[in-house]
Amino acid sequence: MTIQDVVDYINIHVDPVLTEEMNVLVMETCYRTHRLTMQLNNAYHEPDGVRAILTEITGERVPDTLNIFPPFYTDFGRNTHFGENVFLNDCCHFQDQGGIFIGDNTLIGHNTVLATIDHDLDPEDRRNHYAPIRIGKNVWIGASVVITKGVTVGDGAVVAAGAVVTKDVPPNAVVGGVPARVIRQL
Repeated sequence: MTIQDVVDYINIHVDPVLTEEMNVLVMETCYRTHRLTMQLNNAYHEPDGVRAILTEITGERVPDTLNIFPPFYTDFGRNTHFGENVFLNDCCHFQDQGGIFIGDNTLIGHNTVLATIDHDLDPEDRRNHYAPIRIGKNVWIGASVVITKGVTVGDGAVVAAGAVVTKDVPPNAVVGGVPARVIRQL
């Protein structure tokens, strides 16, 4: 079994339960990713250098049009997928085991958190629950936004700074608040 097998398994199952072998591969990948994010964040890199490190982190070639201002943090890295012309401002945190899919022409503000995992409420069994975050095309996510597992942000949507998004965002909607709600349609 490879880490790609684990990613494929997570991406095709609803609320997947990982085996011990899968969990070991995930943890090994997390340690590797932490080393690479330290390399990314603790020295200056030209944009091509940033993309080269991100390609190593994600295991897939990131688009030449991807623009990220480090520092950037991810705990896993192998299940983040970038569209064309994506911009991430500094200090974004991606918890991507459940899958993060970012559409073309998306802008993501600094200090944004994308979290694809939560835990069981039962204190005796705090197992992981995974679900992807899908961000459409032409989306603008403001600063210090939190988007939780299983959320889809529709094409053309705007997420106001400081919002906590726990439910899907319709296309061309402006959402804000805690929890986020639709403020208006564009």
